[in-house]
Amino acid sequence: MTGIQEDIEAAAALLAAATDVTLLGHVRPDADALGSALALGHVLHRQGARVRVSFGEPDEAPETLAWLDADGLLTPADALPPTDGLLVALDTPAPARLGRLAPRVAAVRAAGGSVLVVDHHATNAYYGTHHVVDESAEATAVLVTRIIEAMGAELDEPAARGLYAGIVTDTSGFRRASPETHRIAARLLEAGVDPSEVARRIIDDHPFAWLPMLSAVLSEAQLEPEGAQGFGFVHTVVRAAEVALVRSEEVESVIDVVRATREAGVAAVLKAAGPVDGSPVWTVSLRSAGDVDVSAAAAELGGGGHRMAAGCTVTGSAEEVLALLREALGRAPLLRAS
Repeated sequence: MTGIQEDIEAAAALLAAATDVTLLGHVRPDADALGSALALGHVLHRQGARVRVSFGEPDEAPETLAWLDADGLLTPADALPPTDGLLVALDTPAPARLGRLAPRVAAVRAAGGSVLVVDHHATNAYYGTHHVVDESAEATAVLVTRIIEAMGAELDEPAARGLYAGIVTDTSGFRRASPETHRIAARLLEAGVDPSEVARRIIDDHPFAWLPMLSAVLSEAQLEPEGAQGFGFVHTVVRAAEVALVRSEEVESVIDVVRATREAGVAAVLKAAGPVDGSPVWTVSLRSAGDVDVSAAAAELGGGGHRMAAGCTVTGSAEEVLALLREALGRAPLLRAS
């Protein structure tokens, strides 16, 4: 067996023996984090384990993802028990990305328990006792699918639905999916997933308020043709007034509109998330068209992610944050020759 396959087999054995499991996604979970956690949680719940799925913030799951919870496993962070049996962290490269739930990792390890980390980020810190980490996997859901299959568990529709949601979003609608990931998706469809419903409910479903919000935000978009080492840099800002109009899903969707700019190799969206102690705080989404490693720029500013998609949280005015981004992108490694 290869190293990653050995890790998958070890994780499968650990999970098959577990009777009490807490599965955690990163703060502000996306479809890959939450879909993976709910899919694996569903399999464990079906096998008789006590299962909880949670995340550090916000207090409730995004509306577009809550419907993936077929068994009522979602548990508010404040309602988690004081101790965990097996702790599983999904799509989370470092404990800090668990937010207020990060201390649970150290607590489980100090008590001699097991922490399983399943992730596809190159920046993973290997902070568990067991790891299934593969940068080449397009989504954590790909790895979770392989773990469930290694367990010999049935891949039924509720599990397949969560896994498909993670894969379709993290591959940008399969535009970055390998042949093997397409084969995995086929197995999920065979398990009963309705791809049209998943795409509609997670990607294509917005309230009318999204349109005026998007209009206001795009009116601030700026293109810097010489930015990002000459590949072009496009950016805009979602200010607090716009954030207040819509759900987090609508705010997060802005980057998918901005990144479509033909003249820009890098896109950035600054989203108001503060203030904290009187200073503006912004969560930043970065996307690369394939020339500039945006994960390096994000890491320089305290964040991380993938070479093509990354993010960070930065304090300062929007102008100050953009200045920091310009500098970091100017130093970022290139993914291919210009």
